[in-house]
Amino acid sequence: MLLYERVKHVLRRCLAASRYVVIVAAVSMLFASLALILHQAVIVFGVLLGAVRDATLPTADKALAVGLIEAVDVFLIAIVAQIIGLGLYTLFVDDTLPLPRWLKIQDFDDLKRHLVSIVVAVLAVLFLREAVERAGQSDLLSLAAALSLMIAALTFFLSMRAPPKE
Repeated sequence: MLLYERVKHVLRRCLAASRYVVIVAAVSMLFASLALILHQAVIVFGVLLGAVRDATLPTADKALAVGLIEAVDVFLIAIVAQIIGLGLYTLFVDDTLPLPRWLKIQDFDDLKRHLVSIVVAVLAVLFLREAVERAGQSDLLSLAAALSLMIAALTFFLSMRAPPKE
């Protein structure tokens, strides 16, 4: 019986320590977020320089608007990566990480809520970019309908949250 208890104890410790494997995913997401932000910052700088250089062209305003909207889209995706990285870290490794109150992640429902909220924002930015690029074209309505359906489904998903635990 003593051997069984020792094996059980070692197994429990190994299983409990296995949660630290998530550090790889968390750190990877944080590096991905940083890389996206830095890469997109360089692109924004290039778009701004191009807009200043081509200021007299009639298409310069539209190119600037589309470039900046695309930058917002990439920055939002970078924020998703950062929130996932921080969320995984706080859920599996260290729940005392000092974060702003709005970014506290207590369970997977919190992480899903943050993720879905930003996905809705990314979809809105996607529509805005398409609206600027295709101003006046009729196929914009079908994109709007598809995105509206997706946002409605995500909103319904968020509303189906389980009742609070006691």
